[in-house]
Amino acid sequence: MNAIEFILAGMLAAATPFLLAALGELVVERAGVLNLGVEGLMAFGAVLAFIVVYHGGGHLLGFVAAGLGSAVLSLVFALIALGIRANQVATGLAIGILGQGLSALFGKTYESLTVKGLPRLALPWLSEIPLVGRLFTQDIVVWLSLAATLAIWVMFAYTKVGLVLRATGENPKAAHAIGYSVTAIRFAAVAFGGTMAGFAGAYAAVVYTPLWADGMIVGRGWIAIALVVFGTWLTGRIFLGACLFGAVSLMGLAAQATGLDVPSQVLASLPYLVTIIVLGIISADRRLLKLNGVASLGEPFER
Repeated sequence: MNAIEFILAGMLAAATPFLLAALGELVVERAGVLNLGVEGLMAFGAVLAFIVVYHGGGHLLGFVAAGLGSAVLSLVFALIALGIRANQVATGLAIGILGQGLSALFGKTYESLTVKGLPRLALPWLSEIPLVGRLFTQDIVVWLSLAATLAIWVMFAYTKVGLVLRATGENPKAAHAIGYSVTAIRFAAVAFGGTMAGFAGAYAAVVYTPLWADGMIVGRGWIAIALVVFGTWLTGRIFLGACLFGAVSLMGLAAQATGLDVPSQVLASLPYLVTIIVLGIISADRRLLKLNGVASLGEPFER
């Protein structure tokens, strides 16, 4: 397998943790809430999933435990930030630190242990195409994440639920005036975002790299938050951005495999360098951010 085949084969799997967490954060931010605790939610979900799978609970139960655990932790954020209207930035950072601390605590006795991953499923005919065929051989979670991307796009584009979410983020007072409970909608959005972050952490811990190591999320949560801005709050662009970062994260391994004499630290920092560059480019286009941004993002709602 050459470098291009290697990157194409692993791109979607590498992108899945970014994609799942970013889709959850997209729903949260579309509802007008800024949750910066995604990194901690992913780490907490990761350790819960690993513990369940390691003790024979199976991958499905592991993902359920991760989703529920991270959803509960995200609701703690919602109670503080939405219930008593504390600063959302500070609250999100605190919840992120709490999630990382809990993951280190619960995962201490599981350090360097491994579990069995999931088999890959190949799409007939497509998986046999030269060069790009490996792109169509992925595990079931990757295929489900693609389905989730499509479902969220349809929700925002064509359904009443998506319209209400967008209205809650754009003009919460108007949404409240026509009879919608802004606080309840935002609580539900935050819980959904926490669940998706838990799924993202679970995938990283029990499928993509099926072992436990403290700090294994290594910034994926922050990149997921950046992806929402990178995609200018549009589902399709977020998917493309996740694929980009998935490919970039594999470039270091591909470069090492080809014998390129580049320090490993430089290769490991590529995703974060790309994040900074892309965010700088996107932030320079004020018109694009204003066109697709969320008007009331991060602002507390008062009746």
